[in-house]
Amino acid sequence: MNQLDQYLRSKVQFADEELLRIQTSATPLTVRKRQLLLRAGDVCRHKLFVLRGLLRVYRVSKDGTESVMWFAAESQWAIDPESYTTETPSHCYIEALEDTALLLWTKETMNELFAAILPFRQLSDRVREESHNRSLQRIYINISHTAEEKYDAFVADNPTVFRRVPLHMVASYLGVTRETLSRIRHKHHQLR
Repeated sequence: MNQLDQYLRSKVQFADEELLRIQTSATPLTVRKRQLLLRAGDVCRHKLFVLRGLLRVYRVSKDGTESVMWFAAESQWAIDPESYTTETPSHCYIEALEDTALLLWTKETMNELFAAILPFRQLSDRVREESHNRSLQRIYINISHTAEEKYDAFVADNPTVFRRVPLHMVASYLGVTRETLSRIRHKHHQLR
């Protein structure tokens, strides 16, 4: 059983032929570290499923500051939902942080799969809902928690990602300076 099948079976009950159709409808893609899969200004035309590797979704402000929106590791999805849904230019970049193996589906292909495979549509709805809930939780944490509490929440929620991401990207995700993050990490190491 491959990784996509394991992921899908862990979420919803599928018939074998449904899993095969989902798998064979995907386009496999391998990208190198630092390769961009989406650039701001382009329309997001694919849903991405990470088989191996790590992606980051980020935006760049007018002054050139990068703000990491989220990371996508193995068995996670990456997309700019606004651009994908509305078919308008993205404000985001999607970049491989490691050599990464992906599966891609176009919007047209996904819609065909959703129409033909009800459990896949239900899973997509659930993934979208969970993503929305995580976004709301992240907003709450960002407006109500200290920098140290943000750090603790990130490490707890993303233990494997945390060890694979450069500290400046973690700082960007948390909305703190590198110096603040270094101070927090130093304090945590002293407590151990």
